[in-house]
Amino acid sequence: MPSDRPDVPQQALPVVEEFYSIQGEGCHAGHAAYFVRLAGCDVACPWCDSKGAWSVREGQLVAVSELVQRAQQHGAQMAVVTGGEPCLHPLEPLSQGLRNAGLRAHLETSGVYAISGHWSWICLSPKQHRPPMPQNIALAHELKVVVGSDSDLRWAELLAPQSNVGCRLLLQPEWDVFERAMPLVVDYVKRNPQWRISLQTHKFMRIP
Repeated sequence: MPSDRPDVPQQALPVVEEFYSIQGEGCHAGHAAYFVRLAGCDVACPWCDSKGAWSVREGQLVAVSELVQRAQQHGAQMAVVTGGEPCLHPLEPLSQGLRNAGLRAHLETSGVYAISGHWSWICLSPKQHRPPMPQNIALAHELKVVVGSDSDLRWAELLAPQSNVGCRLLLQPEWDVFERAMPLVVDYVKRNPQWRISLQTHKFMRIP
């Protein structure tokens, strides 16, 4: 079962995995990035491809200083903090450490919990069954809605007016129903060109 908000020390975070790869989706698709996937999530999306990150387990704590050092060692210019739901944790030390090290600090969140830290880029990927906090919608640089059916498009329409003026609006076909979702997204974006399409290019390229 997904965990509740865990009690984690300020200067350490529960990490499922870290890896240097290519950002596969969203506005920064194609850029090299160091990924830090944090443990813990109670949003429980049915299509989630990281269900192993839902629970916090013993032995996962990693010092923030180590995370920053490893990101630097890989030569990354951008670090992406994802999950799970990373905003279950206090993220100010990590975001500040990454920025102090000269990296662009990116956050990927559902927006269910208050966003902590200072980020170069916030990608908000909201879920209908667990709507985001309104203030988080206004903070997002990128609003990325996963689309599996028409109801997701209607959901996106409700969220867009709550975003800030410069926010990028993206629709991403749900991978598990890609053949059904892709025509819906293409048709919608043709009729509403303020939106763009995001694809999970890393899955096509078969890279992590």
